Amino acid sequence: MRRVFLSYQHRDQMRAKGFNLMSYNKNLKLDLSVRHLLDPVNSTDQGYISSKIKEQLKNTSATVVLVGKDTAKSAWVTREIEWSREKGNALVGIRIDEGAEIPSGLIEAGAEILDWNKPSDAAQFGPAVERALLGTRRGNNMPRNSISHCSR
Repeated sequence: MRRVFLSYQHRDQMRAKGFNLMSYNKNLKLDLSVRHLLDPVNSTDQGYISSKIKEQLKNTSATVVLVGKDTAKSAWVTREIEWSREKGNALVGIRIDEGAEIPSGLIEAGAEILDWNKPSDAAQFGPAVERALLGTRRGNNMPRNSISHCSR
């Protein structure tokens, strides 16, 4: 099982919870354990919030970014992508709103982008993480463990 961090823009929290629940569905090929902050941090201190996000990123090997209408404008998602890239995490994007702009960090990283609303893509969520991991130095050395998530 891979440990994955889930990044999303706060307005997409309910769909993030849905993604998290999918990891428990035995009919889906999601060999993932999700780490996240589905319950918002009760603070306005950006340093404290950053530390909580980085805590959730620890021991993850991949980051899945849910891409909604406002995700590309989210400073927090931008930071999470940066922090993920700095630590060598594989990146995968899942477009949850048709036509949503892809965050530049995902484009720069060459991340695979899947579509939440296409059944053929939904079946690829777990395998896409594996493909992304193969493109990183960590992919061959990381133990198969779990997924993480964070919300702002």
